Amino acid sequence: MNELDALVQTATAQFEQATTVTDLENAKAQFLGKSGRVTELMKGLAKLSVEEKKAQGAVINQAKQAIEAALQNRRAALARAELEIQLKAEALDVTLPGRQAGIGGLHPVSRTIERIEAIFNSMGFDVADGPEIESDWFNFTALNTPADHPARSMHDTFYVEGGSAEAPNLLRTHTSPMQIRHAVQHVKKYRALIDAGQDMPEIRVIAPGRTYRVDSDATHSPMFHQCEGLWIGRNVSFKDLRVIFTEFCRTYFESDDLVLRFRPSFFPFTEPSAEVDIQFASGPLAGRWLEVAGCGQVHPNVVRNMGLDPEHYIGFAFGMGPDRLTMLRYGVNDLRLFFDGDLRFLSQFQ
Repeated sequence: MNELDALVQTATAQFEQATTVTDLENAKAQFLGKSGRVTELMKGLAKLSVEEKKAQGAVINQAKQAIEAALQNRRAALARAELEIQLKAEALDVTLPGRQAGIGGLHPVSRTIERIEAIFNSMGFDVADGPEIESDWFNFTALNTPADHPARSMHDTFYVEGGSAEAPNLLRTHTSPMQIRHAVQHVKKYRALIDAGQDMPEIRVIAPGRTYRVDSDATHSPMFHQCEGLWIGRNVSFKDLRVIFTEFCRTYFESDDLVLRFRPSFFPFTEPSAEVDIQFASGPLAGRWLEVAGCGQVHPNVVRNMGLDPEHYIGFAFGMGPDRLTMLRYGVNDLRLFFDGDLRFLSQFQ
């Protein structure tokens, strides 16, 4: 065995011993690098005659090609080994059941609104929906709220572009405008009947939806939900309001022991007006009075703005916050949790 054959064997052996790409590149440098043994042999050809240079150069080139071939073989072997390790680490067991996409669910406040709608539907109430950007007339004026009322302040209300200085547009501060809108459409539908002195079908409607006010703390949000209700007819009294709302609260909270209290209050659109408090007989809130709604007999001016004669038509209205009802039902003490979008919190209600 001559010197070049021994060199090829030595290089091949060192390449085979390399277990990483870095080790292989270090071994390559010993033979094919700038100061490698093959490179030194090529430099030595300069001392030979032309004939010797040709003969010896051909032999050295053969040895160099054999070493490069051994290097490429080892590179390929290391690449295959690395791929096998990766495939084992990322192997898929096709016998395992498939991974299903996560199933979403209703937001807890949406659940509450659906529950409210179902309960009032069972009592004969329709559900109305309408624009969240309202005119000043529907949001304030038609509801007997004077121009100097604090709710019309920029500090309380989100005004938006559109409308005019006298009648600006705003993000609705309650869903009561839908009471007016629904009543006006109802009256138009039965105008001929009313003008003939006959009774029109009663107006029974609730209006749940998003509302907006400049307010934010643990129990208030700039965007929140309200559900307003309205019942207008010939002989609708405050007694009907008490019966309807008591039945609603007991059904919603699934408690026949629930006690309601109506406290005198003031709202521009009702007269007389009252706040509604509830008291649980058992549970963590037992014995405490909790405010859940506002209500009252519809003010005569509001009845007129509906297109009706308050001497012949009377009724009641109420307004409650589905967000607060959700907090009470599920025992949540911070309203902001419902709107933070934290799935760890929201998934508890699915």
